[in-house]
Amino acid sequence: MARQKNALTEYLVAAPVEGPGEPTYNKLAKWVSSVTDDSDEETEEVGYYDSDGTPETDIISVKKKYSFEGLYDDADPAMKFIAGMEFETGDERKIMFKQIRSNGDTFEGRATVSDIKVTGGEATEYAAFECSISWDAKPKMTPALP
Repeated sequence: MARQKNALTEYLVAAPVEGPGEPTYNKLAKWVSSVTDDSDEETEEVGYYDSDGTPETDIISVKKKYSFEGLYDDADPAMKFIAGMEFETGDERKIMFKQIRSNGDTFEGRATVSDIKVTGGEATEYAAFECSISWDAKPKMTPALP
């Protein structure tokens, strides 16, 4: 596959749906200039007698987390949705999060929004936008259609 720009990866956010029905997603993209994978892996190292005792690394858990940075636009539905959680805690920070990668693979699941910033900076700058979104469990993966 040829190289593809990061901007071809889509990130979508929605309020969780209780009961039957599908979430109504909004694309988190306008004025977003950077998305960083800040994932965390918990590991354990153990050496065994059936080898030479060199420790092997086992991955115990993977916490996928994406940090978004850009400029805040109150007219953008995805940013306004996240900004509305700025002072919330617990379940009020839970969302549905979908990532559609440039190859068409889709990852979707319940997630938590943290580190929300929609103000601050130099007087001459536009309002900043920052947040982190981490899946609460392994997301459902739907492979791209061939």
